[in-house]
Amino acid sequence: MLGFDRDTYLKVVGGAGALRTQIESIADAVTESGYDNLFLIGSGGSYAAMWPYEHLITKSSTLPVRSAIAAELTTAGDPRLTERSLAVFSSLSGTTKESVAALEYCRAKGVTTIALTGDADSPIAAADHVLVNWADDETAGESIDIQLLLLTTALLHRRGEFDAYPRLAAELADLTDILVAVQEQADPLAARFAERHVDTDYHFLVGAGNLWGFTYNYSMCILEEMQWLRTTRVHGAEFFHGSLELIERDTSILAFVGEDDSRPLMERVLRFTESYNDDTTVIDTADYPLDGISPEFRGLVGPIVVDAITIRFSKHLEAARGHLLTTRRYYRTVEY
Repeated sequence: MLGFDRDTYLKVVGGAGALRTQIESIADAVTESGYDNLFLIGSGGSYAAMWPYEHLITKSSTLPVRSAIAAELTTAGDPRLTERSLAVFSSLSGTTKESVAALEYCRAKGVTTIALTGDADSPIAAADHVLVNWADDETAGESIDIQLLLLTTALLHRRGEFDAYPRLAAELADLTDILVAVQEQADPLAARFAERHVDTDYHFLVGAGNLWGFTYNYSMCILEEMQWLRTTRVHGAEFFHGSLELIERDTSILAFVGEDDSRPLMERVLRFTESYNDDTTVIDTADYPLDGISPEFRGLVGPIVVDAITIRFSKHLEAARGHLLTTRRYYRTVEY
């Protein structure tokens, strides 16, 4: 496959699953100490990556939870953030200045902190508990999603709110073969998309449920940041409250459809696009076998599956457009 390195993928995906024992030790420690609420804190893509797990906790637990933009949290504050709070951070490089500042802000308040990073020597590794798994930009999604799914369900398990945790964790031990099969299946779709849209400069992205964070992330961090393409991103439920007026026959729509309880929201969107649009690309996790994943967990692993699918889209867009995914005009290039 174009731009695919199996050894790197095995290192990242297998490495994330191998953190189970450490994650369980952290879950034991923070549960024993006690906490009253949970903050999921990030910047940009690492902020959006928290949304599926805020969504999971909100619908599965009585634990108060908030996903927070790091820079806004340190500017506006939150009176619920106290020494009885637990805060989870994610920064692949470990150097995102807004997230590092938020970590310092939380530590000054006595908050118990957990950080996910690819660099054990980075500033974000000053957290109380640190999970380290090297990844590059192309595999960061799988790495972070596997870890966050393990961590949040381990925490819920210890609260008596997710009895299936041991079975789920066993299935997440090494998703390499499953996700490679996903990429292989998605590759022709991605190649056709890139060929069709080599000159398209505007895309409309729709998602819902635990894929809404990914939808936001792919729109902002990949298509906008890495390909300099104009996008609109809208939640499937909100699509019908204004955004649908932007749809024309030739509007490029990317629809991310999962298998959680938000699926009817996206099916409604697809019914609309079938009538009023001729250029909808559907990325539906239900189209992929996922051998080794139990039916009851397919919805939960949706973000990990679309991570694998869309890297194929990214690589083919990169090649077709001649625009490297690593090219930046401003981000970490100029002072701002």
